[in-house]
Amino acid sequence: MAAKKSPFFDTATTLGKVVAFFGISALCGVLAAGMLVPIAAIAKTGLTTGNNIVSALPSSFEKLPIPEPSTILDADGKTIATFYQQNRQPVKLDDISPNMRKAIISVEDERFYEHKGIDPKGIARAVVGNLTSSSRSGASTLTQQYVNNLLVNNQVLTGSKESTVSGQKDYADKIRELKYAVAIEKEMSKDEILEGYLNLVLFSGREYGVQAAAQRFYSVDAKDLNLQQSAMLAGMVQLPNVYNPINNPERSIDRRNKVLGNMYRTGAITKKEYDQAVKSDLELDPSISPSGCTAAKENAYFCDYVTNLILTDESYGKTKEDRENLLYRGGLTVKTTLNSKLNKKAAKDAAKAIDPDAKSNTDIYSSIVSVEPGTGKILTMAQNTTYGPEIKNSGKNTYYNFAVPRALGGAGGFQGGSTMKPYTTLGWLAEGNRMYEKINAKKQHFTAGNKWKASCLPGGTTYTADWTPKNASPGFYRSMTVDTGLYWSINTATVQEAYKTDLCTIADYTKKLGLLDHGAKGGPAPISPANPSFILGAAEITPLSQAAAFAAFANKGEYCEPRAITGVSDKDGNEYKVKKETCSQQVDPTYIADLNGTLQKIATKRVSKGRVDGPIAGKTGTNDYATSTWFVGYTTGISTAAWVGRLEGKAATEKNEMHGAMINDEKAPWMVDSSTYAAPLWVDFMEEAVHEYERNSFGSARRQPPPPKPKEEEDSKSDSDEKDNDKEDSTDDSKPKEESSSKPDARDIGRGNDNGNGNGNGNGKKSDD
Repeated sequence: MAAKKSPFFDTATTLGKVVAFFGISALCGVLAAGMLVPIAAIAKTGLTTGNNIVSALPSSFEKLPIPEPSTILDADGKTIATFYQQNRQPVKLDDISPNMRKAIISVEDERFYEHKGIDPKGIARAVVGNLTSSSRSGASTLTQQYVNNLLVNNQVLTGSKESTVSGQKDYADKIRELKYAVAIEKEMSKDEILEGYLNLVLFSGREYGVQAAAQRFYSVDAKDLNLQQSAMLAGMVQLPNVYNPINNPERSIDRRNKVLGNMYRTGAITKKEYDQAVKSDLELDPSISPSGCTAAKENAYFCDYVTNLILTDESYGKTKEDRENLLYRGGLTVKTTLNSKLNKKAAKDAAKAIDPDAKSNTDIYSSIVSVEPGTGKILTMAQNTTYGPEIKNSGKNTYYNFAVPRALGGAGGFQGGSTMKPYTTLGWLAEGNRMYEKINAKKQHFTAGNKWKASCLPGGTTYTADWTPKNASPGFYRSMTVDTGLYWSINTATVQEAYKTDLCTIADYTKKLGLLDHGAKGGPAPISPANPSFILGAAEITPLSQAAAFAAFANKGEYCEPRAITGVSDKDGNEYKVKKETCSQQVDPTYIADLNGTLQKIATKRVSKGRVDGPIAGKTGTNDYATSTWFVGYTTGISTAAWVGRLEGKAATEKNEMHGAMINDEKAPWMVDSSTYAAPLWVDFMEEAVHEYERNSFGSARRQPPPPKPKEEEDSKSDSDEKDNDKEDSTDDSKPKEESSSKPDARDIGRGNDNGNGNGNGNGKKSDD
């Protein structure tokens, strides 16, 4: 049962109003006289209650930080996104138009510069009005309003259920507000209070402070507000929604003109100024400053990646809620590595490769991401979609970032296909072999129980089930150099390399260079050597990790962890800990030079064909049924991974195949591989991008020594190493007679199934590319 209200405090009764009047009036006297108790015998109960509240209150309160938006900047300092719950852009009083200062004082507290925080005349006028009518009117000074806004801000930041929002305050709240107003006046000058108020008060929606309001409604800075604009904004603070000029223009004009009338009555403006201003229309020129990554346009996916880095890092708060509060309220400035100009081109090229407006492309996507060798800086991160909620039966919108791990907003990686073959070659080289050595690539079948060396596994070995890795091009079942096998991306050549190499050596290089299998049971994990099929790209990897790994190939074997954030500071200049540039030598430069000797030929002869200025190098990649196609290539200054494939249907099954599918609203070629969409995307982007970064030599691969000379010819001049190698290339790099191109035969495209038992068990229909 609710407690019965005392008639002394029930403001619905005349007695209650009288008590309230004398209680508050007495308190005004107490506060205004420096807390001396005045003669106030009338309404003793109300006075006593007021004195008790005053005595119990501390002399001041902690002013918690005022929420300010956080901004994410690109590498050149350009804002790419803003985050806020309250859109506020604090400015100094000198940067606020004198018109605005006069307008707010005229309408909210015309004796602002005369009182000491409380205006007894205003209170008396308000009380009389409240006693004689059913409506309520306030008498809060600007100082009191400033205090109340500070209290509300504290309540929001601390999660307090208590609220002193206008219309919800009782007399205890009012007494508290009065006392703190007097205290504030002792601590701050009038101009400081006015500046604080104008930066704190709500104007409309999520626009707080005069600078944000000026931008929202007039697209000007607060310092440039004219008289009528200032009067309109000043009139809004009483009832922001009611006097919103966009939603309620007539009410807004009426309210503005009343403010102008107050300004004229108080002498803030002349009659001429008043007459001219009231005749003007609203002069609106609205602009929108959306919060979050949605407004970042082509930079949205990089923005999303950065925000996820912050929201998962305890450096920015113990809980995710703490970190979100910091991001949306803490006024952070987040400096990043993004080349936004280049990223705009990346997004354009991604959309050119796979048209997001094509009706057929509901599950066909493209992604492109670039990393700087030697630093790990992420330079671009774009895709062919719009950042936002998914639209039914359309591939246009998604929040998934195809380039990154699922934990950071990504899609969980994609099968790497033949982009994984260089790691087998590194293992081969690390065990003392050479690119010019020959291997027998004839073998197509491994019976169940075939033993593979894997020193890091129990017993030092692993086994295959029945496995028949085939080539897409039948003419390559023969003896060839490792260089030739990698150049033409021959499956049986890679398998023979791996068979003669410790699988743990190969897997260790993928780990050293930052690759994880995102399809592993239990979540992302280092690629396991237990299943030999990993050498042909069965693991699900992210484009970002592959771009960073290949950046090590561009940088003589030095691997740098991908890095997006270079600095974070708050509005007070406090610096937050960010991930430092982390680079380490992971591969012998000699092995890298040998590898690049082949990868350079792939990028130059098979992919670029003169369009991208070199030196360039890279590797093609297509998984089974072409549900994931790649080209990852680089110069010494920029490494870029281009990916095109399916998301929902990324499982390499026949029903998901892209061969002959409808793509870009037309029938795709009978055989889709990296050269169909991914490599052209890479070329389109890199033919301009390479000019922004260095393009130095990759070094020289070790050449095959000349054959021993007969004793009688020792003194004669031998053929050059170059000639010997040319001869080797002319034999091994030539296409078989039955082939007219480097593309695999359609009969050899299929699914190399993995039975999940750690043994590469497949039907062998694996695209070499």
